[in-house]
Amino acid sequence: MTIREIQAIDVHAHYGDYIRADASDRSDGFLSGDAATVVRRATQCNTEITIVSPLSGLLPRGGSDAARGNEEAARIVPGTPGLRQWVIIDPSRPATFAQAATMLQLPHCVGIKIHPEEHIYHIRDHGSAIFEFAAAHHAVVLTHSGEQNSLPADYVPFADDFPEVTLILAHIGCGFDGDRTHQVRAVSRSRHGNVYADTSSIFSMLPRLVEWAVAEVGADRVLYGTDTPLYLAAMQRARIDNAELCDEAKCAILRDNAERILDLQLG
Repeated sequence: MTIREIQAIDVHAHYGDYIRADASDRSDGFLSGDAATVVRRATQCNTEITIVSPLSGLLPRGGSDAARGNEEAARIVPGTPGLRQWVIIDPSRPATFAQAATMLQLPHCVGIKIHPEEHIYHIRDHGSAIFEFAAAHHAVVLTHSGEQNSLPADYVPFADDFPEVTLILAHIGCGFDGDRTHQVRAVSRSRHGNVYADTSSIFSMLPRLVEWAVAEVGADRVLYGTDTPLYLAAMQRARIDNAELCDEAKCAILRDNAERILDLQLG
């Protein structure tokens, strides 16, 4: 079996309309895609499972309704083969905690999504409540990372305090300050082996960045993510397929790590 024949698991994706409050051109439409589009593109690059959160629960920045987005995803995802759901928690909306407690029991919901940037809060202010909740519900947490409200280093104390929580830092290479090492350094500094990073960044296209990440923390701490429909899934898949890594490392990134840490009930 060749690497391109491996059925990937995309741990970081979305569906829906990309909406910016100040958009004045067509780019929002380019970054949008309904659930069927996401699955079609995933199928084209041999991805078996794509784990999504609804863009309606994240955008526009500071103006989304996470609870409504979760309800929408709970309707759409079970009826769309190939998708699983991240339930969004917005700590400024306490109802999302109760909602997550219910949805995490559903077979199609694999964990919690948080986004301090889009929901406009600092992780240092709300991390304790989020991680305590995740620990109580044995939940994996996927978080946006790399900007002022979501610096990877700011998550590490919470991951260290709650070793039963698996944390995935999104967007290897994303750094508001131009530092492409934030996520990998945070993985390296965590004490309990419960912090991972995903490849869902445009900066993963940089030559040697993914390879450097693997050299620093090991392939077993890196997960495949595309951030589709914001990026073309096939482009992100090709980056891993053609990485200067051994096949064992590529398999770990594309599928094995996700199978190990997520209860996807693939049968």
